[in-house]
Amino acid sequence: MAPRCGVGSGLDWTLVPPFGIYVHVPFCAARCGYCDFNTYTASELDGSGASPDGWLDAVRRELDLAVATVGPRPVDTVFVGGGTPSLLGAARLGEVLDAVRQAFGLAPGAEVSTESNPESTSPEFFTGLAEAGFTRVSLGMQSAAPHVLRVLERRHTPGRAVAAAREARAAGLAHVNLDLIYATPGETDDDLRASLDAVLDAGVDHVSAYSLIVEDGTALARRVNRGELPAPDDDVAAARYELIDERLTAAGMAWYEVSNWARDEDAACRHNLGYWLDGDWWGLGPGAHSHLAGARWWNVKHPARYAALLAEGGSPEADRELLTDDERHTERVMLRLRLASGLPLELLDEAGATAAARAADDGLLDQAALAGGRAVLTRRGRLLADGVVHALLAPATAGASPTTM
Repeated sequence: MAPRCGVGSGLDWTLVPPFGIYVHVPFCAARCGYCDFNTYTASELDGSGASPDGWLDAVRRELDLAVATVGPRPVDTVFVGGGTPSLLGAARLGEVLDAVRQAFGLAPGAEVSTESNPESTSPEFFTGLAEAGFTRVSLGMQSAAPHVLRVLERRHTPGRAVAAAREARAAGLAHVNLDLIYATPGETDDDLRASLDAVLDAGVDHVSAYSLIVEDGTALARRVNRGELPAPDDDVAAARYELIDERLTAAGMAWYEVSNWARDEDAACRHNLGYWLDGDWWGLGPGAHSHLAGARWWNVKHPARYAALLAEGGSPEADRELLTDDERHTERVMLRLRLASGLPLELLDEAGATAAARAADDGLLDQAALAGGRAVLTRRGRLLADGVVHALLAPATAGASPTTM
């Protein structure tokens, strides 16, 4: 049985899919070198007519469309992401949450999260979030090493993320997360250890850690292609992941998803668990993706076009797809295997179950969990999760070398 995923949820999400609202804020003060998200700086929007006020009006219109489509359904989780939501300020983020409340209502014990850039936060900002009803904040720290931040083209100073996390806790936000990026060119093991020490000193109850991916079209990709920086090394990334897991586990934080660790079950991000457990969500904002009963769609990307379509009484949808039963099965296996709660073996056919037994013999799945009816990745299995998924879904190719996650 999967965990209930947080205090007051009152749900077993294996039986009742959660309903989440994702709100995409497309605004950033500057673009980081590694970022390929759908975000825009003020200069990039100059002359387009797009603005935070226009964006908020459009979000309200899309909420009306969502209610007309979904019907009455209280929201279990709200997640405001970006971009840089903190650029909007606490008052406007509170207006976003009020709009969701008015449209759908919030379920008892609903989780309400926002991402924030440490440099655009303050004690007053976090107090405003808590007063508005936010329960969780995720702060982009990336690294405590100044030279690593320079490679990533992050604008915050190394100590600001830790200070912001302490301010958020002091303001009464129930859950505070710090994000790390590891295996950046030029980062050393000692740099990562210092970053982990800083995270733990901040007293947060959740940590996310992601291996750097060089995305095509980014400034970082251009620097790598020109030979100014080496490409991230897979073996180095694997060793760094093990270092992170060892340090966080020793400090009392357990992994609950391949890239996420929490102090306890209540600290796990319920909104993201909704994605991994095949829940439903409506994505508001330019470029946002939605999923409802096996249908997936996504909005037009540019904020001006998004707002114009809604102002005309239309839908901002750019395209959609209806997932087949096979596609949904593949996603369930792929996503649930990422969780520490594991993949129920009844989701596998006989050949898949045989492949799971083989993976356990190879040290990639936990033997005790498998005996209890669940496929749960070992630490080594987490490093090779893509290969394990491939083996479980296509046992005939299980003899191929697993690929790193």
